[in-house]
Amino acid sequence: MNYEQFLLEYIPNNPEFIVLTAENRAAIRNLPNVLTKNFVDTGITEQSLVGISAGLALRGRKPIAHALAAFLTMRAFEFIRTDLGYGNLPVKIVGSFAGFLSEANGPTHQAIEDIGLMRMIPNMQVFAPADEEDMIKMLPKILKTNSPAYIRYNNLPSTINHTDFEIGIAEIIGNGNDVSILTYGTLFSETLKVKEYLENQDINCTIVNFRTLKPIDKDIILELARQSKLLVTIEDHFINSGLYSIVCNYLFEHKFVVDVLPIGLNERWFKPLMLQDILEYEKFDYVSISNQIINKLSEIK
Repeated sequence: MNYEQFLLEYIPNNPEFIVLTAENRAAIRNLPNVLTKNFVDTGITEQSLVGISAGLALRGRKPIAHALAAFLTMRAFEFIRTDLGYGNLPVKIVGSFAGFLSEANGPTHQAIEDIGLMRMIPNMQVFAPADEEDMIKMLPKILKTNSPAYIRYNNLPSTINHTDFEIGIAEIIGNGNDVSILTYGTLFSETLKVKEYLENQDINCTIVNFRTLKPIDKDIILELARQSKLLVTIEDHFINSGLYSIVCNYLFEHKFVVDVLPIGLNERWFKPLMLQDILEYEKFDYVSISNQIINKLSEIK
């Protein structure tokens, strides 16, 4: 089942939900003719999209609003902050083409600060599924919450069968205590290749898929920091406001010292290319990541 099929089945049985879009129909092209009154296209008006969604929520509806992640989280930030966060309204905003999934688009269309922006908003929950199967598993519980939520849309094919989803609980793969790799979203499948590569070098790995970035699974961060030689954060996001900063803040709060290797974007945009080419050019492919980890381990032994 893909995202559109999920909504086609879910909305008719839950008529309080209404799907909105700011002319971004890539994932929901077949919905208008089926959902009719439960579908609204506001045009290229991300701020109005959020304002209209807030108004609908105040009248008992549960909007699911779609737009390009870069414009949704930045152009409409004040509306999301003030209307949804301050009002604590049950609007779910779905940002597409986030991170490296923006692919050939340039910096204006690259959402690589969206996690940081959305996490700052009071009452806002933040979700980053690893792939489309993960997203479909997550959606029923996300949609049942009465809080606003930001979902990083991800339609990549799944490479594993994901475990059941609980808000605020990370998915754990493996139990190695040499390296713990913490990641989310687009780069999850690449970390699975990193794990295989490293284990062929007799380096044991654990992977953490942070499906929920707010509220985040803080317990697993501290647990793995205690048992691992090295923590690695991998993300297609600025490291100064993403997972790396979350991990460092939490470790600092608990006065815990451990080596942490951040692999992310450090105050720079990525070269517009197709996804696999981005991974190779920006050194986010599994071989490049694995070599960075091996080099870091050699420094701390």
